[in-house]
Amino acid sequence: MPGRGLHFVKLHGAANDYVYVDGFVEPVPADPAAIAPRISDRHRGVGGDGLVLVEPSARADARMRMFNADGSEAEMCGNAVRCVAHLLVSRGRAAEGTVTIETGRGVLPLEVTRTGPRSSRVRVDMGAPILEAAEIPVAGHSGQVVDAACPALGAEQAWWRASGLDPRMTCVSMGNPHLVLFCRDVSAVPLETVGPALEHHPLFPRRINVHVVEVRDPAHVRMRTWERGSGITMACGTGAAAACVAGALTGRTGRAVAADLPGGRLELEWSPTGHVFMTGPAEEVFAGTWFDA
Repeated sequence: MPGRGLHFVKLHGAANDYVYVDGFVEPVPADPAAIAPRISDRHRGVGGDGLVLVEPSARADARMRMFNADGSEAEMCGNAVRCVAHLLVSRGRAAEGTVTIETGRGVLPLEVTRTGPRSSRVRVDMGAPILEAAEIPVAGHSGQVVDAACPALGAEQAWWRASGLDPRMTCVSMGNPHLVLFCRDVSAVPLETVGPALEHHPLFPRRINVHVVEVRDPAHVRMRTWERGSGITMACGTGAAAACVAGALTGRTGRAVAADLPGGRLELEWSPTGHVFMTGPAEEVFAGTWFDA
């Protein structure tokens, strides 16, 4: 954006941080896919896991579009949508309480409770999980992919034993695709190599988000994430929702869990209605103007 620059707000949800452009008052970039990698650069840009546009909507209080750090557009992000809801309430564009946001997953209702001048606690109705392989999608599978062999992992390696990896995969879509692998110790999984190999494997035609999950008890998990298009991130809201569903489907957890991620804790519940609810923080970090060199 030559001349005046691009005004933005930096927010994070459990340290899953994005650069937000408030399209109610700011002209949105004409080519956000091109700008996202540059503005997300943590050395030459603002720094973040991607770029989020907040725009007016005819169907909801606002529309969210999000672009990963590599410029690819994603359907949904649970941490980002909480931050959008906070931004709307904090700027007076919606009242505290129920807020609706249009996403690639559809219109989602959220409950916003302010916790400070620059923070909120937000509960999101993430909708019902998508479990059919063809809709996630997972190539060569039909029906649900629950504790299925994961040929994308290849042959057993030493880190499998160190981490106690169970090489069976459970795949869930929360509007975007997720692969969940359970293990004894998430810190022993070399996610920096496993993540990209799985993300780009032909088994997953639209690429996939990769999560390793350690079950501490039936109501408490620890997890790490490789996000499609962004790499290792501090948290993933849709991924935590997918882990909750995967734990319940495989009998490893109940339908309500606290998920500890490197960036903080999220609370998940796969309710009797079939919808997954997620509760977590949304916090403003700073605002500024970015001048793209």
